[in-house]
Amino acid sequence: MPPDMRPIKPHGDGKDIAVRGSVVELMDPIPASVPVGTTVAAAVEAVRRAQVPTELTYLYITDEGDRLVGLVVLRDLMLSEAGATVDQIMLPSPFALHVDMPLSEACKAAVRRHYPVYPVVDAENRLLGQVRGWQLFEQQIIEISAQPGQMVGVQKEERSFTPLFSAFLKRHPWLQLNLLTAFIAAFVVGSFTGTIEKIVALAAFLPVLAGQSGNTGCQALAITLRGLALRDVDKRPKLHLVLREGALGIANGLLVGLVAAAAMWFYAPRQPESASQAPMLALVILLAMSGSCLMSGISGVLIPLGLRRVGADPAVASAIFLTTVTDIVGMGLMLGLATMLVL
Repeated sequence: MPPDMRPIKPHGDGKDIAVRGSVVELMDPIPASVPVGTTVAAAVEAVRRAQVPTELTYLYITDEGDRLVGLVVLRDLMLSEAGATVDQIMLPSPFALHVDMPLSEACKAAVRRHYPVYPVVDAENRLLGQVRGWQLFEQQIIEISAQPGQMVGVQKEERSFTPLFSAFLKRHPWLQLNLLTAFIAAFVVGSFTGTIEKIVALAAFLPVLAGQSGNTGCQALAITLRGLALRDVDKRPKLHLVLREGALGIANGLLVGLVAAAAMWFYAPRQPESASQAPMLALVILLAMSGSCLMSGISGVLIPLGLRRVGADPAVASAIFLTTVTDIVGMGLMLGLATMLVL
């Protein structure tokens, strides 16, 4: 039977069933395919006659309905016996991307498999096209580079040459929302104005506590977001990640808390109203730093997991919730402990 050397373009090459943000946006036409039963000699001759592009990596094998049944690496095709058939040397049931698969899911597949080319099929496994691995890695780089901006209200579409007014409209709503959460933290601090008036030294350590607990939470958040992107989070029980980041948070909190406590012990005697309270204030700082870093580490895991559960994008919404939690818990814990233990 002569080889059927043909580009596969069923259903308009798949473009008419495109879903925005799916692999079809990166899909190229199939360079060539042959039916099951074609001999190696006939397939090689057909490749030669068809003037297939030099970047040909796989020869796809299809059945009568253009359904993908296997693929042959070009090197294997050239080194096989001329009388063998392609279905004898093919890789059967190869991994394929679905035409409606989101680009984010396709990128995860590329990170795990590292194939040079991925066939694209429809719901009936009919071959529609192919996507090259480097295109998916390039898309992954774009997504990764966009995450830091999304965490602070910068949309991934914005570039350094985006018009000024357009950039303003994209960024400003996030700043208004951030202002609302800042007011919540300010309300917590305002609830302890009496404590701050009596122990002014505490005011100097509020930004220290907020900064350290915030950084601890961001570290846990970064690991969790990376785990969600690579699906590492789904390989182990969620409790394992929560306990891990909680343990790291308390360990780091104790160590930085000791340094901060020593600084308070040195600083408090130089303030007239707290000269005799240095030991207790140092203890307050140590406990508050440890507790807030513990909570920040746990929150850095639970917040993105919770957002994913309700269908929100963790990369976009996690940071603002994490900042709110760390500020409220950290400042509330320090001022509350000072009120109970010192006053």
